Parts: sequence; C-alpha cells; structure tokens
Amino acid sequence: MNFLVTGGAGYIGSHAVKRLIEAGHQVVVLDNLERGYRAAVPSDVPLEQIDLRDTEMVATILGKYAIEAVMHFAAFAMVGESVTDPLSYYHNNTTGSLSLLQAMDSVGVNRLVFSSTCATYGEPEQMPLVEDMAQAPINPYGWSKLFVERMLRDYAASNADFSFAALRYFNVAGSAADGSIGEDHQPETHVIPLLLLAALGRRDSFTIFGEDYDTPDGTCIRDYIHVEDLVDAHMLVADALQPGDQRFYNLGIGKGYSVREVVDAAKRVTGVDIPIKIGERRAGDPPQLYANADKIKNEIGWQAQYTDLDRIIETAWQWFKNRPNGYREPAETDAVASR
Repeated sequence: MNFLVTGGAGYIGSHAVKRLIEAGHQVVVLDNLERGYRAAVPSDVPLEQIDLRDTEMVATILGKYAIEAVMHFAAFAMVGESVTDPLSYYHNNTTGSLSLLQAMDSVGVNRLVFSSTCATYGEPEQMPLVEDMAQAPINPYGWSKLFVERMLRDYAASNADFSFAALRYFNVAGSAADGSIGEDHQPETHVIPLLLLAALGRRDSFTIFGEDYDTPDGTCIRDYIHVEDLVDAHMLVADALQPGDQRFYNLGIGKGYSVREVVDAAKRVTGVDIPIKIGERRAGDPPQLYANADKIKNEIGWQAQYTDLDRIIETAWQWFKNRPNGYREPAETDAVASR
C-alpha cells in the first residue's frame, strides 16, 4: 500500500515509517521539519518538506505518489505548552488536520489513521479508561485533538467511502529495538528521556512535578506504551479499515506506573542513582490515566508486546547511550527536535 506519513520525521512518525518499510509498503513523509529531523527519515524515502496547512500542496503530494492511506502524526504534543500557548495548538493540530482532510477529499483518498490522545478524556472518575467514556479535556492539547475526532465523525457521515480510526495514545516510550532511531525533543518534557539524560549527566537532576496527587505514592500514574507496539497497531488498523468504518481505540498496556515507579525503574536499568528534586504540579496534569485496550485486541487482535517497564526503558537507554545528542551534531545544541 502507498502511505503518506504526516509528521514522519518526528518521534512516533519516524518509527512508523521504519515499520511500514519493513512490512513492504511504499512510504512518503510529509513534515515541515519545525519539530522533526531529516536524519530520522531513511535517505531513500521521499520527504516533502511542506506545512500541512498548505492544502493545495498536500493534495498535489497525495496525487503525485498515488497515496492510498494516510497515517497522521503531525502535531504539537506538549500539554504544558498548550496551556501557555493554546492558539498555536489549535492552529497547528486542528487546522492542520482540517487542511489534510480537505486535501484528501479533493483527490479521493479515503483511508486515515489519526494520532489522537488519551488527553481527550480529561480527568475521568474511574479507571481504566474505555472508549465510550465521556471526553472532557482539561487542556488545549486534548481539545485540539478532540475537535479533530469530531471533524472525522462529521466528514465520515457525509462520505460513505471514507474510513478512519482515531487511536487514543497513552504515554509513548522507548526506541526502536535495533537502536537506529529514537526520541529527541527540544525542549524535552517526557519523563523517561529526562531521567535518562540525567543518568548520562546531561542534566543535573530529574524533577517530579507534584507529590500530593490522590495516588498511592502521591505522584501521577500513566500507562507507558512502547513506540513499536504503537505503530504496529496503526498498521493493523490501516489494513483492517473498510469503507464507512469509524473506529476509536485506546492504545496502552492496560496498567499504570507512577512517576516514582518510573524513577526506580530508570535507576535499575541505568545503574545510576539519579538525583531527584520535587517541584510544583504542572497545569493540566490529571492524577492518573491508564487504558483498557480490550476493544482493539478483540476486534483486530492487537496487544502490546512490551509490558514490562524495565524492558521499555532499556530500549530507550540504548538509544540515549549511543546518541546522547540525538539526531544533532554535538555543536548543534539549539536544534529543534521532533515529536
């Protein structure tokens, strides 16, 4: 199948490109490289460096490469940043997705797998999360994705040939098992990379933001899913979609780990007594989020293969040890990194 991968030079998108190629698909990457790296994309994979909001150019690319399906990862994805700069999130995430849909509609591409988020659920009253629970985001990032889910529903209702799946991610972690690509954000805000950078001495310490949440140890609880499990789910879903399908799936391992548990696991994996500080809560952080992923297992047979936190962190540790500067050369410390 001919796939367009938006955001394919970013963290999750680059792993999707790698797995799609390994499965024998033809892949084209669309990425403006604002938060992505050319080095994350294989040199023999076409990379169209344009902005997703340029609808005419997106339509041209879809036609040029005879695209049959789109995996849509292009988005800003920092909760705290979305609180301080909400308009950029609606402009990039929501408007960008609208532009993509308009381009797909204009050339008749009718299959889409959308990178959504568990942040659309907000602060649910019970765990684990299932797909039919109420969605009430508590931050602009979650709203920017939920608005896209609404657009997808409405467009699908008007086009019987269109099919989509919205995959609601929990915390994506780890790196490719072979160490060839990995996670590299600027600024880095994700728990596991921050811990590993501290273990390497590239940060003075790791900060736990809040230890007074209503959880057993007072720190936030999250469901950590390995990036390769995540993109494998995308591939299975893309293959399963039939005209008219509207699918919504949670992607997680089905249990949560607290920040303190992640800290302890990182110390075990690295063998480093990582210095820890306690900070104030961050705006927009729910106390706990973890998935019930039975629906996708029952309908298409997907389930996470990486369920042990230490094993997930080990793959990330391999990447960070080998590439402490990520995709950047040592002198390029101010380079912009990817999702």
